[in-house]
Amino acid sequence: MKKIESSVQLIPFSQERVYAKLSDMNNLKSIQDKIPADKVQDFSFDDNSISFSVAPVGSLTLEVVEREPCKCIKFETSVSPIPFKLWIQLVPSTEEECKIKLTIGLDINPMMAGMIQKPLQDGLEKMASALATIPY
Repeated sequence: MKKIESSVQLIPFSQERVYAKLSDMNNLKSIQDKIPADKVQDFSFDDNSISFSVAPVGSLTLEVVEREPCKCIKFETSVSPIPFKLWIQLVPSTEEECKIKLTIGLDINPMMAGMIQKPLQDGLEKMASALATIPY
């Protein structure tokens, strides 16, 4: 399995508060305006999933498959041209701050991995930065 990780971002809110917001996909509507509309469109949310379209990739749906309270939220694609897993990991740094890191795991051949690694890495970094800047 190929893993791609974001850099670690510092969030000026408690681990519990960040987890509470991120563990319910409906709460992610608040960051929709931070995502460039020319890159990502057609958002829809519910308690356990998020769907959107990314040009030129197409439609994606991520569903929550596991929640480890205050520490980790794990997703898997149910609709995607390339199936993958996404983990959002939270670690406390103080009582009022935490760190976040995103990881994508996918089974892909080495040639395809070479072609998609940079766009995935860039997207993961942008997503981590957006999650680090929203008010919790």
